[in-house]
Parts: sequence; C-alpha cells; structure tokens
Amino acid sequence: MNTEFFEQLQQLHKKDTDTRQKMLEAGKLHGGYAPELQQVHRENAEALDQLIAEHGWPTVSQVGAKGAQLAWEIAQHANCTPDLQRKFFKLLGQAAAQGEAAKQHVALLSDRIRFNEGRPQIYGTVLDWNEQGELSCTLQNPDMVDELRKAVSLPPFEQSLQEQRQTIADEGGQAPEDFEAYKQQQEAWAEQTGWR
Repeated sequence: MNTEFFEQLQQLHKKDTDTRQKMLEAGKLHGGYAPELQQVHRENAEALDQLIAEHGWPTVSQVGAKGAQLAWEIAQHANCTPDLQRKFFKLLGQAAAQGEAAKQHVALLSDRIRFNEGRPQIYGTVLDWNEQGELSCTLQNPDMVDELRKAVSLPPFEQSLQEQRQTIADEGGQAPEDFEAYKQQQEAWAEQTGWR
C-alpha cells in the first residue's frame, strides 16, 4: 500500500469534514451551498487531480478500501468543478470495472452528476426540496429503482429516503421559505459553475 498517498487523501478529507462541521455548528450547512465549503471542495478536487496525475486513480490496491472511499468522497463533493467531477467519475468507473473500487461509489457519483446537470437520477441518492417542502428526487425509472439499487449494494429507496430525511432534520435542515427563489438560485449556480 502507498501510505503517503493514503495520508494525502486523509488530509484532504479531514479539511472537508472539519469545514462541514464548522458550517453545521454555525447553522450554515443547509439552505445554500456555503462559499467556505465550495472553496474547500474546489481546492480538494484540484489537489485530487494532481495526485491522480502522479499516481493514477486511488485504487484499493494502492490505498486500501478506506483510501478508495476517501477518494470517492472527495470526488463526490467536487460539485464546483464539473470537468473534474466528470473525469473522476470516468476513472472511478474504470477502477470499479477492474474490482479496484466499489460499484456503489460509481452509482452515487453518477446520481450526483445527474443531479448537478438537472437530469433524473438512476438510484435516487441525491435529495432536494420539492414544492411541497419535502426532500425527494426525480427518478429516471421509478419502477426499477430498488432492483438497480440492490445491484450496487444500496438499501431500498424508501428506507434510504426516510433515513436521509431524518439526518437532514437532525442537522436542522428546513425547506426553503421561498421555493421559487431557491430554485432560481440553484439554476443560477449550475449555469455559473458550468453544469448547464
């Protein structure tokens, strides 16, 4: 195992989780994508890209299952850098095809990219507020979602939906007061960032 590579991934991940915790404690985690968090996600994506240029995608053989998970989480949060997030998705998929990354991680990153692009999700893993004030998502094939989720070791959709809703509620997340303004802000961010 490449210990130095693993430790570099750990440092990037810690910067992300520390910043997230500060946002949570300050009551800024929900209700918009905080600039402080965006900056960390951008910096981490660029740092991961540099590590990949040196070592290739962080595979299980190189950095262990834990290191591979850290790399995926950094990629999952690379929302501010569409080109890099798509690049990471491609490399992650190649690694998974060789048994060097979790298929579940590929599924989750696929949904994140689809969400950012404004497209229906395959697995239903990224939730957002709807007009009724509930966390939900648009599925490409609702009738097949549990079968598709099972194939990548994800729990049934309804179970996951309830768990995620509870987590957001526990963290103080609330539906936007002005849904239209919230959606307009999201669209503007997606266009400005280059997702749409």
